[in-house]
Amino acid sequence: MSKDIDKQEESLFEAPPIAEQERMIEAVLFATSEPVTLRELEARMPHGCDAGEAMVHLRKRYEGRGVQIMKIGDAYAMRTAADLGFLMQKETVEMRKLSRAAIETLAIIAYHQPVTRAEIEEIRGVSVSRGTVDQLLEMEWIRFGRRKMTPGRPVTFVVTQEFLDHFGLENARDLPGLKELRSAGLLENRPPPATLPILGEGADEEETTEGQSELFED
Repeated sequence: MSKDIDKQEESLFEAPPIAEQERMIEAVLFATSEPVTLRELEARMPHGCDAGEAMVHLRKRYEGRGVQIMKIGDAYAMRTAADLGFLMQKETVEMRKLSRAAIETLAIIAYHQPVTRAEIEEIRGVSVSRGTVDQLLEMEWIRFGRRKMTPGRPVTFVVTQEFLDHFGLENARDLPGLKELRSAGLLENRPPPATLPILGEGADEEETTEGQSELFED
């Protein structure tokens, strides 16, 4: 009799079958607009669940489907397949255009992160206004990184998960290189230093752009 009770108590702590764990993750991702980490998923799931293993199986099931499970940084989200994005054109919200200064600053941070304000100014060849940085921080496309172990310990800037999510990237290493940009027709063979087409367009600030040719070299 006591053995039966022990077995019943043990069964209460057994994790659900992996297929059921997949269904749980699928339900959470479907109902959540923001990417969710494995740790956050396991916190919602019953004791003993392995969100990592269930996620692997779930992503395989969604391969080739109109909706896919994408990894964004260290989190996951349901997103429309890239080749079907044209179907969503009428549903998208038009973003306001960034100034040229903001675009250039964002590109430098994306390609050179973690980077300090002084390093951004050295690459651009002009000073970076506080308003430009504040705009990118407000959009949550950049955030403060660790302080650099140099005199004065200046703060650094890095791109955010929201930035990666917006451009459909898993991490900053997936940003296109100079050769890819040229082969895609986004850059001419000898592009003008001020051209940064991958992130947007605009020219709200009149500034000199000496030194911008270094943007995509590292």
